[in-house]
Amino acid sequence: MATILIVEDEAAIADTLVYALQAEGFVTRWSTLGGEALALLEREVCDLVILDVGLPDISGFEACKRLRRFSEVPVMFLTARNDEIDRVVGLEIGADDYVVKPFSPREVAARVKAILKRVTPREPVARPGEGPFHLDSERVRIAYHGQPLSLTRLEFQLLQCLLGQPERVFSREQLLDAIGVPVDAGYERNIDSHIKSLRAKLRQVAAHAEPIQTHRGLGYSLRLE
Repeated sequence: MATILIVEDEAAIADTLVYALQAEGFVTRWSTLGGEALALLEREVCDLVILDVGLPDISGFEACKRLRRFSEVPVMFLTARNDEIDRVVGLEIGADDYVVKPFSPREVAARVKAILKRVTPREPVARPGEGPFHLDSERVRIAYHGQPLSLTRLEFQLLQCLLGQPERVFSREQLLDAIGVPVDAGYERNIDSHIKSLRAKLRQVAAHAEPIQTHRGLGYSLRLE
């Protein structure tokens, strides 16, 4: 059973989430402070964190930034703000989903299940020794021509998605869905900047290779050399 850490200072909201998640078979933990939750996550393993943006000690955004220094555990933000810039900032700093209050606890539980399903390691198509890439899902690493790549979380997820089905053309919307970012988050064009960064890192290893292909008006694909 997956363990969900709820970081929320309002007891009534936390109680509804605990009830909804436990009804779906999840184990729940509850913390009211960001600092307390970070300390817990350094000691114990949780499968997903539901993180309120407006916490009494530090903001949820700051808590997520600190969390990403030592953990890639999936994060879902809870917030009373529905501004697009807040959603984009939350996703940029490493969140996997963003839910605006008031919300349906059952919907949150369904989103949790969807995130956990997405992040479950899958056997890569690009196996060791096949092509220039080596994907290690358990250690969250990708090597290119035998050299480990220094990737952000989103870059890793994008490259993992492309490696999963070489030659397939993925639209921006499909790539967003694959990395767990809502299509309505105003994030489509940011895919281009992540692809640009990925290409730069690949060129540092093999200057003249272009494994990531652009299909104008359609999206991107990966070619195994």
